[in-house]
Amino acid sequence: MPFAELLAIALGLALDAAAVSLAASAAGYACGPWAIFRLIFHFALFQALMPWLGWLLGVRLAAWVAAWDHWVAFGLLLVVGVRMIRAGCSGDLSLRTDPSRGVALLLLAVATSIDAFAVGLSLAMLDVGILLPCLTIGLITAGLSFVAIRLGARLSIRFGKRMEIAGGVLLLLIGIRILIAHLFC
Repeated sequence: MPFAELLAIALGLALDAAAVSLAASAAGYACGPWAIFRLIFHFALFQALMPWLGWLLGVRLAAWVAAWDHWVAFGLLLVVGVRMIRAGCSGDLSLRTDPSRGVALLLLAVATSIDAFAVGLSLAMLDVGILLPCLTIGLITAGLSFVAIRLGARLSIRFGKRMEIAGGVLLLLIGIRILIAHLFC
Protein backbone atom coordinates (compact mmCIF):
# COMPACT_ATOMS: atom_id res chain seq x y z
CA MET A 1 0.00 0.00 0.00
CA PRO A 2 1.44 3.38 -0.97
CA PHE A 3 2.25 5.63 2.00
CA ALA A 4 0.05 8.44 0.63
CA GLU A 5 -2.97 6.10 0.78
CA LEU A 6 -2.04 5.10 4.31
CA LEU A 7 -1.84 8.75 5.36
CA ALA A 8 -5.24 9.44 3.84
CA ILE A 9 -6.74 6.50 5.73
CA ALA A 10 -5.07 7.59 8.97
CA LEU A 11 -6.35 11.15 8.59
CA GLY A 12 -9.87 9.92 7.89
CA LEU A 13 -9.84 7.63 10.92
CA ALA A 14 -8.38 10.31 13.20
CA LEU A 15 -11.01 12.95 12.43
CA ASP A 16 -13.67 11.52 14.75
CA ALA A 17 -11.20 11.32 17.65
CA ALA A 18 -10.03 14.86 16.91
CA ALA A 19 -13.64 16.10 16.88
CA VAL A 20 -14.33 14.45 20.23
CA SER A 21 -11.08 15.91 21.62
CA LEU A 22 -12.17 19.34 20.44
CA ALA A 23 -15.59 18.91 22.06
CA ALA A 24 -14.13 17.68 25.36
CA SER A 25 -11.62 20.51 25.50
CA ALA A 26 -14.12 23.18 24.50
CA ALA A 27 -16.47 21.93 27.22
CA GLY A 28 -13.69 22.50 29.75
CA TYR A 29 -12.76 18.90 30.47
CA ALA A 30 -9.23 18.86 29.07
CA CYS A 31 -7.77 21.60 31.23
CA GLY A 32 -4.85 19.91 32.93
CA PRO A 33 -1.93 18.00 31.50
CA TRP A 34 -3.23 14.63 32.76
CA ALA A 35 -6.65 15.12 31.15
CA ILE A 36 -4.96 16.09 27.88
CA PHE A 37 -2.65 13.08 28.12
CA ARG A 38 -5.55 10.70 28.86
CA LEU A 39 -7.54 11.90 25.85
CA ILE A 40 -4.62 11.75 23.43
CA PHE A 41 -3.31 8.46 24.79
CA HIS A 42 -6.63 6.62 24.72
CA PHE A 43 -7.70 7.85 21.31
CA ALA A 44 -4.31 7.09 19.76
CA LEU A 45 -4.07 3.70 21.49
CA PHE A 46 -7.54 2.56 20.43
CA GLN A 47 -7.08 3.89 16.89
CA ALA A 48 -3.79 1.98 16.66
CA LEU A 49 -5.01 -1.26 18.25
CA MET A 50 -8.36 -1.62 16.52
CA PRO A 51 -6.89 -2.12 13.02
CA TRP A 52 -4.59 -4.74 14.50
CA LEU A 53 -7.54 -6.55 16.09
CA GLY A 54 -9.49 -6.35 12.84
CA TRP A 55 -6.48 -7.63 10.93
CA LEU A 56 -6.11 -10.56 13.35
CA LEU A 57 -9.73 -11.57 12.96
CA GLY A 58 -9.49 -11.24 9.20
CA VAL A 59 -12.52 -12.10 7.19
CA ARG A 60 -14.13 -14.46 9.71
CA LEU A 61 -16.13 -11.76 11.45
CA ALA A 62 -16.26 -9.15 8.69
CA ALA A 63 -19.97 -9.62 7.92
CA TRP A 64 -20.99 -9.51 11.58
CA VAL A 65 -18.89 -6.44 12.36
CA ALA A 66 -20.17 -4.60 9.28
CA ALA A 67 -23.76 -5.32 10.33
CA TRP A 68 -23.41 -3.82 13.81
CA ASP A 69 -20.41 -1.46 14.04
CA HIS A 70 -22.31 1.68 13.09
CA TRP A 71 -25.07 0.99 15.61
CA VAL A 72 -22.58 0.46 18.42
CA ALA A 73 -20.66 3.65 17.58
CA PHE A 74 -23.92 5.63 17.30
CA GLY A 75 -25.21 4.31 20.63
CA LEU A 76 -22.01 5.09 22.51
CA LEU A 77 -21.78 8.61 21.10
CA LEU A 78 -25.48 9.16 21.78
CA VAL A 79 -25.12 8.27 25.47
CA VAL A 80 -22.13 10.53 26.09
CA GLY A 81 -23.49 13.35 23.89
CA VAL A 82 -26.89 13.44 25.60
CA ARG A 83 -25.23 13.49 29.01
CA MET A 84 -23.04 16.43 27.97
CA ILE A 85 -26.06 18.34 26.63
CA ARG A 86 -28.07 17.68 29.80
CA ALA A 87 -25.17 18.83 31.96
CA GLY A 88 -24.73 21.96 29.86
CA CYS A 89 -28.41 22.85 30.09
CA SER A 90 -28.68 22.40 33.85
CA GLY A 91 -26.59 23.57 36.74
CA ASP A 92 -26.63 20.08 38.27
CA LEU A 93 -23.01 19.01 38.68
CA SER A 94 -24.05 15.37 39.18
CA LEU A 95 -25.03 15.23 35.49
CA ARG A 96 -21.53 16.15 34.32
CA THR A 97 -19.72 13.34 32.57
CA ASP A 98 -16.03 14.01 32.18
CA PRO A 99 -15.12 12.55 28.76
CA SER A 100 -11.44 12.63 29.71
CA ARG A 101 -11.70 9.90 32.33
CA GLY A 102 -13.34 6.64 33.31
CA VAL A 103 -16.09 4.86 31.44
CA ALA A 104 -16.94 7.90 29.30
CA LEU A 105 -13.38 8.00 27.95
CA LEU A 106 -13.43 4.29 27.15
CA LEU A 107 -16.82 4.56 25.43
CA LEU A 108 -15.59 7.44 23.30
CA ALA A 109 -12.31 5.70 22.46
CA VAL A 110 -14.19 2.59 21.34
CA ALA A 111 -16.88 4.54 19.47
CA THR A 112 -14.35 6.58 17.50
CA SER A 113 -12.17 3.58 16.66
CA ILE A 114 -14.71 1.01 15.46
CA ASP A 115 -14.14 2.11 11.88
CA ALA A 116 -10.42 1.44 12.42
CA PHE A 117 -11.36 -2.16 13.23
CA ALA A 118 -13.08 -2.40 9.85
CA VAL A 119 -9.98 -0.95 8.17
CA GLY A 120 -7.93 -3.70 9.81
CA LEU A 121 -10.31 -6.29 8.37
CA SER A 122 -9.85 -4.74 4.93
CA LEU A 123 -6.08 -4.72 5.26
CA ALA A 124 -6.13 -8.43 6.15
CA MET A 125 -8.19 -9.16 3.04
CA LEU A 126 -5.71 -7.17 0.93
CA ASP A 127 -2.79 -9.05 2.52
CA VAL A 128 -1.19 -5.81 3.74
CA GLY A 129 1.18 -5.81 6.72
CA ILE A 130 -0.33 -4.22 9.81
CA LEU A 131 2.52 -2.70 11.85
CA LEU A 132 3.10 0.45 9.76
CA PRO A 133 -0.64 1.21 9.39
CA CYS A 134 -1.20 0.83 13.14
CA LEU A 135 1.71 3.12 14.01
CA THR A 136 0.72 5.69 11.40
CA ILE A 137 -2.93 5.73 12.46
CA GLY A 138 -1.98 6.05 16.14
CA LEU A 139 0.51 8.87 15.56
CA ILE A 140 -1.80 10.83 13.27
CA THR A 141 -4.62 10.45 15.79
CA ALA A 142 -2.38 11.68 18.62
CA GLY A 143 -1.28 14.70 16.61
CA LEU A 144 -4.74 15.71 15.45
CA SER A 145 -6.19 15.17 18.93
CA PHE A 146 -3.52 17.43 20.42
CA VAL A 147 -4.25 20.19 17.90
CA ALA A 148 -8.01 19.80 18.51
CA ILE A 149 -7.55 20.04 22.28
CA ARG A 150 -5.57 23.26 21.90
CA LEU A 151 -8.26 24.71 19.63
CA GLY A 152 -11.01 23.57 21.99
CA ALA A 153 -9.34 25.30 24.92
CA ARG A 154 -9.44 28.58 23.00
CA LEU A 155 -13.12 28.06 22.19
CA SER A 156 -13.84 27.31 25.85
CA ILE A 157 -12.29 30.58 26.96
CA ARG A 158 -14.32 32.52 24.41
CA PHE A 159 -17.72 30.81 24.72
CA GLY A 160 -17.68 29.23 28.19
CA LYS A 161 -20.43 26.87 29.38
CA ARG A 162 -22.24 26.86 26.02
CA MET A 163 -19.39 24.78 24.64
CA GLU A 164 -20.49 21.79 26.72
CA ILE A 165 -23.84 21.82 24.91
CA ALA A 166 -22.05 22.32 21.57
CA GLY A 167 -19.71 19.43 22.41
CA GLY A 168 -22.65 17.14 23.15
CA VAL A 169 -24.34 18.16 19.91
CA LEU A 170 -21.09 17.51 18.04
CA LEU A 171 -20.91 13.98 19.49
CA LEU A 172 -24.50 13.37 18.40
CA LEU A 173 -23.73 14.65 14.90
CA ILE A 174 -20.69 12.38 14.64
CA GLY A 175 -22.86 9.43 15.66
CA ILE A 176 -25.54 10.36 13.12
CA ARG A 177 -22.89 10.77 10.40
CA ILE A 178 -21.52 7.30 11.16
CA LEU A 179 -25.01 5.83 11.08
CA ILE A 180 -25.99 7.52 7.81
CA ALA A 181 -22.69 6.62 6.15
CA HIS A 182 -23.21 2.94 6.92
CA LEU A 183 -26.92 2.76 6.22
CA PHE A 184 -27.06 4.72 2.96
CA CYS A 185 -23.63 4.35 1.37
